[in-house]
Amino acid sequence: MTHFAWPWMFLLLPLPWLLRQLLPPAAPGAALHLPHRVALENVARMRAGVRRWRMWVAVLAWIFAVAAAARPQQMAPPESLTRSGRALMLAVDVSGSMSIQDMPMGAQTVSRFAAVKAIAGDFIARRQGDEVGLVLFGTHAYLLTPLTFDITTVAKQLDGAAIGLAGRETALGDAIVLATRHLAKLPAHPRVLVLLTDGVNTAGSVAPLDAAKLAASAGVRIYTIGIGSADSQAISVFGTRIPGPDEDLDVATLSAIARGTGGKFFRASDADQLADAYRGIDALEPLARGQSLLRPREERYPWPLTAAMLLACTLLPWRALRPRMKMRRAVAQKVPA
Repeated sequence: MTHFAWPWMFLLLPLPWLLRQLLPPAAPGAALHLPHRVALENVARMRAGVRRWRMWVAVLAWIFAVAAAARPQQMAPPESLTRSGRALMLAVDVSGSMSIQDMPMGAQTVSRFAAVKAIAGDFIARRQGDEVGLVLFGTHAYLLTPLTFDITTVAKQLDGAAIGLAGRETALGDAIVLATRHLAKLPAHPRVLVLLTDGVNTAGSVAPLDAAKLAASAGVRIYTIGIGSADSQAISVFGTRIPGPDEDLDVATLSAIARGTGGKFFRASDADQLADAYRGIDALEPLARGQSLLRPREERYPWPLTAAMLLACTLLPWRALRPRMKMRRAVAQKVPA
């Protein structure tokens, strides 16, 4: 079964006729006066036939072009789709501190952001049936991928993200508000936000705890994950105190955010703990799967568009090009090799 996604485009069909009626007629060309009558009726009749033929070709090409603009689609048979009814937003910190290389992963130590991308990519890949979205935040919070069932695209967007893309500071509250705003638009239940950060709130216009209250009122459960190694301690160099990673992480605020929304705080000092955090979220958020029907649609607009372009090509002044081609051939023959 074929239907048109934008049927209102057919309102453009009378546009050429309206333009012809509204625009002033072209100025008449200079007439050729002959001293004797010449039998040009046959020539005039042939030219009228050519003009009529070109007009109908142009009309047909316009009809095909408008039909292509209306987006014809072929409806496929309905397919069964398993959905969980869960909307999950992933908010990832891309501030400057995420570049610190203190996350053990196997036999090597990688940056915090590299560990997040590796583990979160696998977490997203297992979200079959969930609507998943991606928010990146630094000095500002940005929606990189809206909520979608296309988890492959979400994973690719996360893999292509870079540190500092949203600024070098950390706007925890703004990230929560942005994610909550998009989660609240959907009737899906439950609504889940996974917030990954390695620092404290240093930017933004909304305090993290105020944003958590907004999320709780919207029915959004927040799971917070604190990233960064806990091995190093605070040291002093020439009387200057340098804080260790745990002191850079606002554990109290992250715990309060999770507790106030019915979620949980996870500490991830290495890649294994980060993976455990994702597994813990899976265990705390059981799937309530259901069946729904999905009817795939195949776009058919290339067919009428191709027909319109081929018909338009027949209207080009090909005869006017023949003298030029003959002249070029003659010039090429006269020029010595």
